[in-house]
Amino acid sequence: MAAFLDRCGLGGFAPVPLAGDASFRRYYRLRGDRRAVVMDAPPPQEDVAPYITVAALLRGLGFSAPEVFVEDRAAGFLLIEDFGDDTYTRLLERGADEPMLYRLAVDTLIELQRRVETHGSPKQLPPYDETLLLAEAALLVDWYAPAILGAPLPDHQRSEYLAGWRAVLTDAALPTQTLVLRDYHVDNLMLLSGRCGVQGCGLLDFQDAVLGPPSYDLVSLLEDARRDVSAALREAMTQRYLAAFPAFEPTAFLRSAAILAAQRNCKILGIFTRLWKRDGKPGYLAHIPRIWRLLEEELRHPALVPVARWLDRHLPFPARYIPTPQLTA
Repeated sequence: MAAFLDRCGLGGFAPVPLAGDASFRRYYRLRGDRRAVVMDAPPPQEDVAPYITVAALLRGLGFSAPEVFVEDRAAGFLLIEDFGDDTYTRLLERGADEPMLYRLAVDTLIELQRRVETHGSPKQLPPYDETLLLAEAALLVDWYAPAILGAPLPDHQRSEYLAGWRAVLTDAALPTQTLVLRDYHVDNLMLLSGRCGVQGCGLLDFQDAVLGPPSYDLVSLLEDARRDVSAALREAMTQRYLAAFPAFEPTAFLRSAAILAAQRNCKILGIFTRLWKRDGKPGYLAHIPRIWRLLEEELRHPALVPVARWLDRHLPFPARYIPTPQLTA
């Protein structure tokens, strides 16, 4: 990092650590005449190329993604624009206007999808296809289930689980595809003073963007694994979104949303367990009861019967609500 900063002409600046995320990436702020952030994304675990691609794509569409000032792809360093400290998460903890922030986030999502429709789907992004969706859903049986049950699942049970998902994922498709950021939630959104309209919503952590159903990012925002969002706010924001797209058939859209929300929460259960078991980050386990509450709500949708039946057979209560202290013992 010191060598990278020297090449940037910033060798005299002392990097101050910022909060990391659930990946191997770390961030550092440079204080002085020029404020910027250093992203340290160490290869081979991380690759900065997708971040550079998606940041340029978002900025080209007129959205507030951090500008990339200097890049060193081989070493995994980027010098990027500093958006400050006003993440949605921090603002909400300080009592900010929750409906206002969510309206801005939903309006930004609406405008993003409209501009993608106008300009055409970006060809450089991978598809959010069955292979990727199944690989993510499998994280539940590969990480969460063994940690809870004390042993890996038999192969035939894992196969039955994935067969259940194959049976429902076809109903998650919608007539159009769009840019899906995949982690569109309050930790990755910022309020940027001095910028008007949707440009006032700063976008972070978008390097895993794909082409997929328009419903995905909406449920990522409203069914947040890390914070409770009231049913009233979720309903109001869903209706705000649907009102902007009258061509969407509401029943099909809500079915897609329920399936992808359930798929996402199965994935997150596995990821948060992996962060504890593999990466020594047990703090994410505190969110598991919330994720199960959301997942059980989604599983009541008729489209998810095959997955719900499998979970009722193989991960019934109390496997869904083992207290965090027992998990970390």
